[in-house]
Amino acid sequence: MKKDRSVSLEYDEYENNIELVVKDAIDAVAETESGYYVNLVTPSNLGNPDDYLTEALQMVFSNSIKTQFIDQCGCGGYVLRVWKN
Repeated sequence: MKKDRSVSLEYDEYENNIELVVKDAIDAVAETESGYYVNLVTPSNLGNPDDYLTEALQMVFSNSIKTQFIDQCGCGGYVLRVWKN
């Protein structure tokens, strides 16, 4: 995708399924064009995505991405920003 965007991975089937969050986060990053970022909004009950998602993304994309934990949003979820180099 040739724009910055956000992807919600925080409700319904994602709330208690860390494997699905990781899988769909990988897909979202793969669909993001170089030079853009995707905000991955993850479920609050899974905790800080730096603890489980950042490493998984680094294993797949290596040094072609840069990640930054942004904050816990007002809805309760967490936001991890991933830039494609």
